[in-house]
Amino acid sequence: MRHRKTVPKLGKTASHRKAMYRNMVTSLLREERVVTTVPKAKAARRVAERMITFAKRGDLHARRQAARVVRDNEVLQKLFEVIGPRFAERPGGYTRILKTGFRRGDNAPMSILELVGAASPHEKHAEEAEEKASKPRATRGKKKEAAAGEAPKSRAKAKKAPAKKGPSKKSTKAPAKKVAKTRKKG
Repeated sequence: MRHRKTVPKLGKTASHRKAMYRNMVTSLLREERVVTTVPKAKAARRVAERMITFAKRGDLHARRQAARVVRDNEVLQKLFEVIGPRFAERPGGYTRILKTGFRRGDNAPMSILELVGAASPHEKHAEEAEEKASKPRATRGKKKEAAAGEAPKSRAKAKKAPAKKGPSKKSTKAPAKKVAKTRKKG
């Protein structure tokens, strides 16, 4: 019996779907982040997590199984040498889906599929806030010039007086009327 063995069809034939998963997973592993629709991200996540599990195993059979999906040799090498060891201690859940809103043209729900170890915009913001908080208050707002020993330049600018313009005068003359000329026969 094949109960609960369904896959999301995504309106594509099996060969198209398989090629799309290969391309999305390869791009995800190369760039560590890909922007796509929510249903495609959820479907590609299953394939990507299997590839990372193969990379964690690291044997020849696992490499050959991953090579069936990831056809780019550079990405396959990165998968087994960089990404696999990065998630060696993690028992699963190597990717995250961040929903970003709706696409303008067809209102499709969009998302970012990314690896958990990749620095997300939220993580970057948190890191910047931590860096800013760790610096002493005195050096936060000063420029490089002040740190080099030069006196900071004055930012005061002379204000220019606005050019005086009188109120716009509208013409008081009425528009000239066009007079129709008649021809004399003769």
